Amino acid sequence: MALLGIDLGGTKLALAAFTEEGKIIRKDIIHLGDRSGSEVGKLITGQIRTILNSAGSKLDRIKAIGISVPGISYQKTGKVWAPNIQGWNDYPLLEEVKQVSGEIPVTIDSDRACYILGESWQGNARECKDAIFLAIGTGIGAGIMVNGEVLRGSNDIAGAAGWMALDRPFRDEYTDCGCFEYNASGEGIAKVAGALLKVNQNYDGELKKIVPDKITSHNIFSAYDSGDRIALAVINQCIEYWGMAVANLVSLFNPEKIIFGGGVFGPAVRFLPDIRREALKWGQPISIKQVSIEASALGGDAGVYGAGYLALKELSSVNNLL
Repeated sequence: MALLGIDLGGTKLALAAFTEEGKIIRKDIIHLGDRSGSEVGKLITGQIRTILNSAGSKLDRIKAIGISVPGISYQKTGKVWAPNIQGWNDYPLLEEVKQVSGEIPVTIDSDRACYILGESWQGNARECKDAIFLAIGTGIGAGIMVNGEVLRGSNDIAGAAGWMALDRPFRDEYTDCGCFEYNASGEGIAKVAGALLKVNQNYDGELKKIVPDKITSHNIFSAYDSGDRIALAVINQCIEYWGMAVANLVSLFNPEKIIFGGGVFGPAVRFLPDIRREALKWGQPISIKQVSIEASALGGDAGVYGAGYLALKELSSVNNLL
């Protein structure tokens, strides 16, 4: 018997078949290319059909399917909102998947929820009842586990940490992504550096070789290692934002662990001690000293592991009803 976990990102689709113990039997990655709207839906259902048809040869029969989506999964309707996929404002993903899955149970959740579920199943949040996964990638989100359950909120939008207000006054740039995300996500790091380049006319460092609008977070980390003053300023500011966010989350939720993941952590894992020092300044003085701040154990696979765990939970729920 096997479980199928599917992790849809903004640029690629990852699928993995798991044993109930969390061992990967098979894994496939497909890049989305220029697909949008229903084309992405057809890619997902096509891959599911292929895997289901191959079950019984290399795979045990798939018993449940879990899907992670980069946005909001509306539990009441089965529809999803994924801003990085054109045409997915209210997309009927569950309905489409059920047309190919038949009687196999299917469950869908947000990527941030799946990140913390993956870590609680096979990563650094095992045996934790209260933990938070802070995903810092193109955007920012938080998977929040309270008393062993993912916090969903009244309309399934809990954990939109990119909108945390960590500075003032409000700026128009924050409207589409939020203050925290604008300043300290992967895209934010590049935007802040580009803005600094435009106003520092006397700057003659490594980043000057790059057109400001073409700078990436990778460029910033590379320049940081060379001692570039703009890169140093940008990363030091990010450390402040990351530390303030940790402090706020710890003060609100009193978790055992905060786990950093996403594409930025990665290269930013080395700053975890600095982030902790910053968080100690701002956080509730007892809980901030008790929390463990760690890097993801699953890296880029956190979402697909979480989707696999969704499938396991759904299967358990169905079996309990029989």
